[in-house]
Amino acid sequence: MGINTSLFTFTGKVGGFIGYRRNGKYCLRSAPEKVRQTQATRQAAQWFGAASRKAALIRSGIAPDLDIYPDGGHVNRLNKNIVRAGRNNHGCVEGFRFNGYSSVKTYFVSGMEFTPDGKLHIPAQDLNVRKDCVRMEVKLIGTRIDFVSRKVTGSDASVMYIDLEHPYPYFTGGDLSIDVPGKGTLLVTVQVRLYLAECVSLNRKYCAADIIAVLDDQAAKVIPAKAKPHPQPSTSLSSPPDLSAPQSEGLIFIQRE
Repeated sequence: MGINTSLFTFTGKVGGFIGYRRNGKYCLRSAPEKVRQTQATRQAAQWFGAASRKAALIRSGIAPDLDIYPDGGHVNRLNKNIVRAGRNNHGCVEGFRFNGYSSVKTYFVSGMEFTPDGKLHIPAQDLNVRKDCVRMEVKLIGTRIDFVSRKVTGSDASVMYIDLEHPYPYFTGGDLSIDVPGKGTLLVTVQVRLYLAECVSLNRKYCAADIIAVLDDQAAKVIPAKAKPHPQPSTSLSSPPDLSAPQSEGLIFIQRE
């Protein structure tokens, strides 16, 4: 491996050399004269390509609702998760962090629970936040993806603000809800951002976005079956979101239209 220190840097194959970027530096290596592939290597390459396209679909589906910048290695980490899990294992992305420097679990030590009817419950607990933070934003994002047709079939999001302007940051609990009917797998993401005065903290250690749940079509269809014993056609797989104002102290909810 050689380091390209010239004024003209490039990536890709040029002549007998291949240029690439690694850790912010432009590197060079010689290109092989002949590439030999066995049946196994060809199948591995095909599966890696399929996994990369699946990961790209997930990222593009969730990205419009994200308000943070993912870290530089999130693309490779998501690809690796999908490659290791094998085909049609959508649950492998559960727990994936778009920001590798922080996690939602860092702030909510007692955890949170998402139910198949589209509700996220955060129990009462002590919040692990900076002392100079005045507010926490918690955003629930639902993205439904049909991996067969490779389309995003629906999305929804709701936001909750937690007031931190008191001596000890204790959260009394709260709920968020989303409604994403349609065909495909539902990916549930929780995003957390901290506010310093009226500005969002730009420190990547104080923002997070994790995929906390993955629900396939079969899991989603269980909900209306329990609510209505007699099978009837339904246009929605989950209950309508609760738009009423919360009763918990210091909370403000915003539901996306």
